[in-house]
Amino acid sequence: MALPKLASAKFELTLPSTGEKIEYRPFLVKEEKALMIAQQSGKTEDIMRSVKDVITSCTYGKVDANNLPTFDLEYMFLQLRAKSVGESVELWVTCPDDGETKVKVKIDLTEIQCQKEVGHDTNIRITDEIGVIMDYPKVDTLTSLEMDDEIDATFAVIKNCIRQIYDSNNVYEKMDMEKTDLDEFVESMSHEQFERVQNFFNTMPKVKHIVKVKNPKTGADGEVVLEGMQDFF
Repeated sequence: MALPKLASAKFELTLPSTGEKIEYRPFLVKEEKALMIAQQSGKTEDIMRSVKDVITSCTYGKVDANNLPTFDLEYMFLQLRAKSVGESVELWVTCPDDGETKVKVKIDLTEIQCQKEVGHDTNIRITDEIGVIMDYPKVDTLTSLEMDDEIDATFAVIKNCIRQIYDSNNVYEKMDMEKTDLDEFVESMSHEQFERVQNFFNTMPKVKHIVKVKNPKTGADGEVVLEGMQDFF
């Protein structure tokens, strides 16, 4: 005799990058177990693979987590965790005034937002006539481009995230560009032009939350900025 099937509640969230409404369910015990095993391994690639699998499963296969910008993935997982395990989490944070005293704080995960800075734009003007359209980096992109040299890594991520280059007459698609041509284009930028492109990454949306703390040793009030999925667990 077949056992009864357990139904899952359904919720909805808004994808930060597009504003699209996404329906999802809490993750199940088998999925929580997979996350715990991945976390115990201590390997970033195992943890991210498990997180992506859970997001895809809990959105009924409608969201391919491999194609999500990093901030979308982090925001979605925090919302999933809130509905699956509990809406609050307790963390130890370091008081900013002395840099060593730790205090426990309670965070409501449902209050966590994906924040975008004013003036952020995926369309970056390099000159009056030339510009680039950028894509947000994905987790797989950052993982696959891990390099020992920080400068090489920066250039690799920038070139990977360029979707189009345009001028007053043409639009050049990334898929049609030769690697050497793209390398030359990026490396021929002036310092100021390159900073405009870097600013795209510095100002792109981030999963961010500010916690107010009081140092029990000094009595000083302070704020701790939590940023990125790893800061909330």
